[in-house]
Amino acid sequence: MLQALRNKLHGWPSIVVLGICVFAVAFFGIESYFMSQADTYVAKVGKHEISQQQLQERLNRLRQDDSARLGDSFDASIYEQPAMKQRVLDAMIDQQLLTKANDDLGMRVPDQAVRDMIANIPAFQVNGQFDAGTYRSALASAGQTPASFESDVRSSLAIQMLPNAIAAGTVITEADMDRFLNLRLQRRDLRYFTLPRPALTDSKVADADIDAYYKAHQADFMNPEQVTVNYLEVDGSALKPPAPPTEDELRKRYAEEKQRFVQPEQRLVSHILINVPKNATPAQQKAALAKAEQVAGEARPDNFAKLAAQDSDDLGSKRQGGDLGWLEKGVTNAAFDEALFGLQKGQVSKPVLSDEGYHILWLRDVRSGDVKPFEEVRGQLGQELANTARDRQYNELAGKLADKTYQNPSSLEPAAQALGLTIKDAGPFARQGGSGIAANPKVIAAAFSDDVLAQGNNSGLLEIGPGHAVVIHIDQHTPAAPRALAQVRDAIRQRVLDERVEAVAKKQAGDLLQRLRKGEDMTAVAASVGGGVQSVHEALRVQDGVPEPVRNALFLLPHPEQGKSQFDSVAMLGGSYALLAVDKVQDADLSKISKEQRDALRQSMLKAYGGIATEGYIQALRKRTEITVARDRM
Repeated sequence: MLQALRNKLHGWPSIVVLGICVFAVAFFGIESYFMSQADTYVAKVGKHEISQQQLQERLNRLRQDDSARLGDSFDASIYEQPAMKQRVLDAMIDQQLLTKANDDLGMRVPDQAVRDMIANIPAFQVNGQFDAGTYRSALASAGQTPASFESDVRSSLAIQMLPNAIAAGTVITEADMDRFLNLRLQRRDLRYFTLPRPALTDSKVADADIDAYYKAHQADFMNPEQVTVNYLEVDGSALKPPAPPTEDELRKRYAEEKQRFVQPEQRLVSHILINVPKNATPAQQKAALAKAEQVAGEARPDNFAKLAAQDSDDLGSKRQGGDLGWLEKGVTNAAFDEALFGLQKGQVSKPVLSDEGYHILWLRDVRSGDVKPFEEVRGQLGQELANTARDRQYNELAGKLADKTYQNPSSLEPAAQALGLTIKDAGPFARQGGSGIAANPKVIAAAFSDDVLAQGNNSGLLEIGPGHAVVIHIDQHTPAAPRALAQVRDAIRQRVLDERVEAVAKKQAGDLLQRLRKGEDMTAVAASVGGGVQSVHEALRVQDGVPEPVRNALFLLPHPEQGKSQFDSVAMLGGSYALLAVDKVQDADLSKISKEQRDALRQSMLKAYGGIATEGYIQALRKRTEITVARDRM
């Protein structure tokens, strides 16, 4: 075929046609390399992209936290709502803006701040003190490394730096506090009386009225959409326990992982930090090095603590004479580590450069590493081997369940027969969840997903707890539907009557309010409806014994003129009303506010004002940063 084509292509017209074809193919082929890249971000903040995966991970983390905190009252569907996704994405955008602002301003989290925060986490402590072994074990069990965890801690501290700095720069004057206190602790002389709930002369509700109310408020009388699911379950705790490991297996494990049981060498160190600003000029770097060399030249074990208190830029350790405690390899950066583990006991180092600046180190003591004997860790090894065997057993069965239910997506029966599992059921439950596995957010989300509910497929393997997974399939689906009129007729009748009572009560309260505003005596007006006036002298916003609706309305009324009162009516619970009068308004008695109370108030106001200022700063960052949000990918 190629030869035939070659034979037919002679002459300049054919060459021109062929050239055009080659150009077109080459052009559009090259263009495809540039155009085939599809954007996948949900938001772009300047040049930084927030991916769909990052947003989903944040949503999942918040969903899990709320599920653990709220228990049975947790509604998993909230996190599928566009408004919630937008709220979470906005928070991620704000965090990125703050991170970028930190970089622009040269602000960074000191290594010591990261170490201090980690050391103060109770999960990493033994007898109230940070324990490096516990730290590593806890991270390993959570699938993290020290480097990744420290990066997370640094990021969390970084996004707090600017808000903290803004709050620290907030000024709250004595006059500011006085104004707040005068509003918060304002005192008002109150009189009020409550109207009795009106009695209806006509308690009949026609069928036509019930029918009309039902049609107008049908959304109030709906049975929610519900599903019943069948499921197959793999529960690691219910599996047959594996055979205990033999002595040979234990000793083999010990020999293979002996390094785990070596207590690493630790060094007790103090340091003096000479800070080098981020993006420092050559002159600044030179000045910092000169100062560090001067301090290092003067430093000796007998004056090190004094020099640290005098010259160190590490605020966290200078008050302790530069003490950093016991450190082991890998806790600090490479340059710091190399210098520290190259010192002899009692020796003071030359300046060591790190991201923070120059360190002068004093090695005060050394703990040599040693190995725990087999007998001491035998029980630990046995438990680990048993856990490994149980995890392997669980993972194998869970993996087979996932494969079988995927291969036969329309039914759980084939997987149940092949694996010897029993099909169980849960429900019916609505989108708010139910009991048992139906309380789990993952199960709820899967049950009402398009793939499972509409397409009729098995769900994927749902990990609903450690060593606990299920695959679900819809057994029954009941769409949302109005309840029959016969079922809600009595409830509607009562609603109609309640609305009639409320209308009568509102009119009565309005008529009485007009009488009060025209100057009638409140006691006489109250007596005309069988009520009695109650008086409260110098009532506060948190006044005990005063109904909340009355208390709230009391502090919304304007100040009365001298010798006059301000009147109002307010709806109470149960369909009744109350009439109230404000006779006098006084500022707070500031002489009764203690210094401790004023100090506590100042801190609260600093936090509140700082939050407002931070929000304003973030809005300013948003205005000058190009932000793109892809709502169709959320």
